[in-house]
Amino acid sequence: MRNAFVNTVLKACEEKDDLFIISGDAGLGVFDEFKEKRAERFLNLGVAEQNMISFSAGLAMTGFKVYVYNIIPFVLYRCYEQVRNDICYQELPVTLIGIGSGITYSPQGMTHYSVEDLGIAQTLPNLKVFSPIDPIEAKLAAKYSLISKSPVYVRLAKRGEPNIHKNEDFDITEPQLIEDGEDIAVIFHGSIGLEVLKAGELLKKEGISPKLISIPMVMPINTEKLFSMLRRLKCVITVEEHFINSGIGSMLSREYVKAKPDWKLHTLGIPDGFIHVIKDLNGMREHFGISAARIAEYIRKMEVV
Repeated sequence: MRNAFVNTVLKACEEKDDLFIISGDAGLGVFDEFKEKRAERFLNLGVAEQNMISFSAGLAMTGFKVYVYNIIPFVLYRCYEQVRNDICYQELPVTLIGIGSGITYSPQGMTHYSVEDLGIAQTLPNLKVFSPIDPIEAKLAAKYSLISKSPVYVRLAKRGEPNIHKNEDFDITEPQLIEDGEDIAVIFHGSIGLEVLKAGELLKKEGISPKLISIPMVMPINTEKLFSMLRRLKCVITVEEHFINSGIGSMLSREYVKAKPDWKLHTLGIPDGFIHVIKDLNGMREHFGISAARIAEYIRKMEVV
């Protein structure tokens, strides 16, 4: 996903003179060729995250569309005040490319995990947020960012995720039907998508028909479109590699209270709390109940059929 997003932006740099890329001492291999060809449009501002964000805001105020690349804790957490005051308050066209969504960086520990970033992003008005499930959604999110006049935050994994979508051209701002079903809807975002698809295959073998829905744009969620896709269902579950109480599960819970639909809403994700477990990514997903087998097990116990 990371390469699909970055390559789309780099290709646009060949045609647009207003794009500028800033790195916080990350992605060094990703931008090597670009630095050689367009040295005047790239800066590595090093390990100085607050300065990096304020600098990007200044560039945006002079007419540049700026892309800031770093792992998520250093593009959103450490420099929250600057993202809030310098970029979002002024609604500047700066795109934050956050790498390492969820627990991508397992087993490097809590300092490198991004399991509360959507909670933080919800406190930032004017910020559009994307959490792609595959390279196709990542590419479309990049295209959206190129024309956006508002700040954009894109959370990406970087483990060579495969394509999930068959169609490569759709409205990235709307929920996307990945697979139709009639027994339960599974709503998801981010790189956990592959686990959700595998869980769907396990459930179908048992006679359970899940409707799988991706939410590429998680802020704001097009709830009108989403709720129309959920009609005539009895159960809906959100699955995410994120803290349960501050991800899309909690976002939809608030909308659920307002709309009072006929279906019941369940949420599945990582329980709030600092993560001390040390495992690889697959082990972590199994531990927190968001591996394919554990997702299927949870839905099976819901007795949706």
